[in-house]
Amino acid sequence: MSYLNMNEEELMPVVVELNVLLADYHVYYQKLRSRHWNIIGKNFFDLHEQFETMYNDAKVKIDEIAERILTLRFHPMSRLEDYLKTSAILEDAPLKDDQEMVLDTLNDHKLLLNQMSKVIDKASAISDEGTVDLIGAYIRELEKISWMLNAWTKKTSDNLKASVVEA
Repeated sequence: MSYLNMNEEELMPVVVELNVLLADYHVYYQKLRSRHWNIIGKNFFDLHEQFETMYNDAKVKIDEIAERILTLRFHPMSRLEDYLKTSAILEDAPLKDDQEMVLDTLNDHKLLLNQMSKVIDKASAISDEGTVDLIGAYIRELEKISWMLNAWTKKTSDNLKASVVEA
């Protein structure tokens, strides 16, 4: 472990939180697949494609999180049963309307962002810059897609808060 300049005991809290994030991403991934398969209605084309883009992104992140755990010299969690027991993201009914699917996805994003913050906190505490960098990029990307999904739920008449004081 000398190439990491970190000891196993210090890394364990980071690895624990990364494994929780890995579990969260696995359940999130499957929910996105289900939404991709089960979307119907007037928003089918947009959301069918969006859910596919999102689950492909989640698949990449699952691999990167597992490989980060391996880089830290631990084995990643890898059983579906363990993912379901560990994840804060819960399975749900596959047959929902488009609005429910998007709102539920936004709730999953909230849970993912919360877990990512836990990973960042643990990694920052021991100067694990590799993990901080990886998860920091995930936060930025997930915040952006969350903004886009949230915008999809709004009416055109809804306004954003002003960012400048008008004279």
